[in-house]
Amino acid sequence: MAPDIDAFLLHLATERGLSDNYQILVRRVLETFAAWCQLMREKLSVADVVTRDISDYLAHRKGDGIAASSLRIEVIALKIFFRWLSARGFCSGDPADAVLPPRAEQWLPDTLNEAEIRKLLDGVSGTGPLDVRDRALLELFYASGLRVSEATTTRLENLSLEEGWIRVTGKGRKTRLVPVGGAARDAIEAYLSSARPKLVKKKTQSHIFLNRNGGPLTTARVWQIVKERTKLAGLDPQRVHPHLLRHSFATHLLANGADLRVIQEMLGHADIATTQIYTHVDQKGLKEAHRKFHPRA
Repeated sequence: MAPDIDAFLLHLATERGLSDNYQILVRRVLETFAAWCQLMREKLSVADVVTRDISDYLAHRKGDGIAASSLRIEVIALKIFFRWLSARGFCSGDPADAVLPPRAEQWLPDTLNEAEIRKLLDGVSGTGPLDVRDRALLELFYASGLRVSEATTTRLENLSLEEGWIRVTGKGRKTRLVPVGGAARDAIEAYLSSARPKLVKKKTQSHIFLNRNGGPLTTARVWQIVKERTKLAGLDPQRVHPHLLRHSFATHLLANGADLRVIQEMLGHADIATTQIYTHVDQKGLKEAHRKFHPRA
């Protein structure tokens, strides 16, 4: 199955524009399935695979203790793979068509409250280039709800502090404009005027956020920065991570009256169902609404 997997991954990269991380994930799923088919069914070709093979493989994975969310990802990867193969005549019919993904797990994202956000941001008070950079980075995460990859890849030409917008490229290489609030604009302006010039080196490109050597920050380094700043602010570094600031951004917007569709647009969610998880987070708001509007509350 290796040539078919390679061809499919090329399709994901060139025609679908999906991220490198997603391609790596899909390759791992498909290669694991191919190895299982060869070992357990002695099947080497996609044309030999039937629905029972896929069902038995997924049952095997479930028996290994894989989480329902991870199993769901594997089902989706197999379904789009065989749908693509079937559409191009590489196999007769679609053996994965009848396979249903497990129900998505219901979970509520953790968030920081507004007092914790202030404590985290105000805790970055130094005047050195890295201190000013880190304050600008954290302010932007909370002000605009960016993903880590969006913050690390965005360049100066995509930022307009005068108009209060930043243009980012998210999942599926989709571009969107996101507002940048006043506090974040001030922090970024301070970084660009006084700190970033001190980090620039001969081969520095136009990425907004730079490391001490003049190169762009990596996602791993951003995670470290958030953990380090969290610890210095007296908060739990095991709990706080960059995506938690994105969750907090969305939750606080919703709690203060923002429309769910607007939040969806700012987060770059393709499906409103992904954004709706935030409607379940603000329990305080739910209780207050019940107390205010129910006749016997």
